[in-house]
Amino acid sequence: MIREEINRMLDVLPESELNVAYSRIEMVYRKYMYEKRIADKGVQVTEFCEESEEIVQRWDEVFAHNLDDVLKETIYYSQYKWHMFSYEQQTCLEGEVARAAFDAEEKRDLYVMYQHSPYVQVYENASAVVAADFDEQQDIYIFDKAFTWTYVHTHESMCGPYFYNIEQG
Repeated sequence: MIREEINRMLDVLPESELNVAYSRIEMVYRKYMYEKRIADKGVQVTEFCEESEEIVQRWDEVFAHNLDDVLKETIYYSQYKWHMFSYEQQTCLEGEVARAAFDAEEKRDLYVMYQHSPYVQVYENASAVVAADFDEQQDIYIFDKAFTWTYVHTHESMCGPYFYNIEQG
């Protein structure tokens, strides 16, 4: 029924509007496939973590502890937290080395946050997730519940991904 209704609507749209429809459908498809891939690995996702604000603040305190307010403003930290890595203000692994480090890390329960969302998700039973699972995500920050490491996949193909472990500096 829904498919028939969608096809009926698509049949009357001009080509220029079909491009718009396609891009929106593709966005829904990608989101669905990402969520399905994560679920197929046995990961349970809690959509909104009640303590999101505190977790984001803790991420800042732990991973960006060496940045003062002036430096944060200079590197546009409020726009994208990952600028601390791209502006080389925090040592980290980058690119394929970062992906390998993330893949090698023991992962049980994780926090997942997006740059432009006020909510933090909790991924439980996440031992099977790998960097490739996040390749189509933009400005996503994945980190363990102990705040010992973080993996960041940006929207910029020439920036990142980044991996930072506080124990390795």
